[in-house]
Amino acid sequence: MKGAFVLCADATRRTWEVGGPYFPGNAVYAMAYDGRAGRHRVWAGPNSMHWGGLLRCSDDFGRTWTNPEAANVRFPEGTGAALKQIWQITPGRETEPDTLYCGVEPAAVFVSRDGGDTWTLNEGLWNHPQRARWEPGGGGLCLHTILLDPADVRRIRVAVSTGGMYVSEDDGMTWRPSNTGVRADFLPEKYPEFGQCVHKVVQARTNPDRMFLQNHWGLYRSDDRGESWTDIANGVPSDFGFGLAIHPRNPNCAWIVPLESDEFRCTPEGKLRVYRTRDAGASWDALSAGLPQDGAYETVLRDALAVDPVAGAGVYFGTRSGKLFGSTDEGDTWAKLLDGLPPVISVKTAVVA
Repeated sequence: MKGAFVLCADATRRTWEVGGPYFPGNAVYAMAYDGRAGRHRVWAGPNSMHWGGLLRCSDDFGRTWTNPEAANVRFPEGTGAALKQIWQITPGRETEPDTLYCGVEPAAVFVSRDGGDTWTLNEGLWNHPQRARWEPGGGGLCLHTILLDPADVRRIRVAVSTGGMYVSEDDGMTWRPSNTGVRADFLPEKYPEFGQCVHKVVQARTNPDRMFLQNHWGLYRSDDRGESWTDIANGVPSDFGFGLAIHPRNPNCAWIVPLESDEFRCTPEGKLRVYRTRDAGASWDALSAGLPQDGAYETVLRDALAVDPVAGAGVYFGTRSGKLFGSTDEGDTWAKLLDGLPPVISVKTAVVA
């Protein structure tokens, strides 16, 4: 909430060098790493309370940053909208090395085809007839998740709080809602076509049909690429939460950090526990070794849980109290990497050759 930090380690991931804070005093909801086409580029979306949001990038891991004179992601005249926050930065596929996507508030997708120099509003989603009926969640009307299908180059899925999920099968030209089986407890119709408060969605790279979803209330799995969803809140203390991550190679393995409720958004019983499934949600194991279990009323937000692709996947999460925890054994044991940070709202990982 007060800047960005870049941590670097060698392959052992035992000790970390810390750079930052970059953009001190600015809220940074979104960061991303782009290693395509020989780049070593870090993207960030700092938001100044005076100057608004900008996309800035660094090719030297934070030592220097671009500083555009004007907002590079902005709504066209005539839309009647102004950028409030950059919520997500998603590099395109390896086959499209100059394409990037950006999810923003008010909920919309922007696309760049020239490496981030210029950005265009996705008109297909912006002009969708259901968009006018989307309502803001507690964090605003935000488009916070962009999933590029790993096997279908024309399929894109996005999640909006509180619009639900939408999918395009023609590279963003047209969109349709895709929320079958996901409930909305706060609406008269509990299973509407759209309007769910989706907190996070992830998709398996090795089996794109497998997806997991954390809802405002509800924890789900899809086995048909998000066309329908099954409740998998088995053995977790609460099905409310934000953070969700999936294993880079095992589509049956995912991690969550449950919170007690929407009115008390802290870890249940004051115990900081990460829950892991290795059987696609049939059961969940509480992981607590190395994590505080007494008076640890922590909160982990939607983008503050991440996994790296190294063998023996590393799992990392940050808290609103400014702590950063990491595991190098898929969550079996944990260590505190940093303490005393501003509230952590985004954690992203990258492996750099």
